[in-house]
Amino acid sequence: MAADRAAVVLDEVGMTYTVRSADTRRVHRGGRALFDGARGVRTDRVEALKPLSLVVERGESVGVIGTNGSGKSTLMKLITGQARPTHGRVYATSTPVMLGVNAALVRQVSGEDNILLGCLAMGMSRAEAVQRRDQVARLSGLDDDALQLPLRAYSSGMASRLQFAIATSVDPDILVIDEALNTGDAQFRARTRRRLDELRAQAGCVFLVSHSLNTIKEMCSRVVWIEQGQLTMDGSPTVVTGNYARYTRHRSRGEDTAAERLLQEARDAVRRIRVDWAGGEP
Repeated sequence: MAADRAAVVLDEVGMTYTVRSADTRRVHRGGRALFDGARGVRTDRVEALKPLSLVVERGESVGVIGTNGSGKSTLMKLITGQARPTHGRVYATSTPVMLGVNAALVRQVSGEDNILLGCLAMGMSRAEAVQRRDQVARLSGLDDDALQLPLRAYSSGMASRLQFAIATSVDPDILVIDEALNTGDAQFRARTRRRLDELRAQAGCVFLVSHSLNTIKEMCSRVVWIEQGQLTMDGSPTVVTGNYARYTRHRSRGEDTAAERLLQEARDAVRRIRVDWAGGEP
């Protein structure tokens, strides 16, 4: 791949957490197991994300799926710089914008004021924020009456729509959306799809984390499946979501052997990549 097409590069990126807890002693009295106080501190290491390499090109919209606790949010934190990987490095052509972090909402003030504050927080001048107001309002689908209400009066769906509209008002090169598009009607999803297409057309890339496979298939050009902290599949939305749906169906039915077999087959088929840097330096 040409170097000028890369937007985000993950070079053998992994994350291991160190967890400290009280080391308790268990004693048996009268046939019962009892805890008899702490004996010190025990340190455990939890591998939340096994080392993986990914190259995401400009113009791609990448869906990230996996069951709860699989490592999706850890991966997003590494990409956006909220956490530093314990293994490997993350490279990006610009600072990724995390929906819900860069566009924080204030519950005590109106939706109108939140648009202004959110745009200012993302680096716009006051004049630019005022100029973007109508665009943000249209994308959120909130009318003037709703925008005059304090945010605490909004439903979670209304707040999520406003948050997305503010976060995408700055045309970010790299946008990360973590479980923020599962609310809203068909019209909002259509507006969201158009906005993501605009961002991709401007040579940006989008990461979308969601449990809604329909949302992933509608809005993504590529899907990465992370399971048990390991890269399991990377490919077309239809193929990857189809395998993931079969895996979760086996799990829900208690068919653990079939689920593990599918998981291993998917991992065996994934094409591993190695990042080679020109001149040996990133």
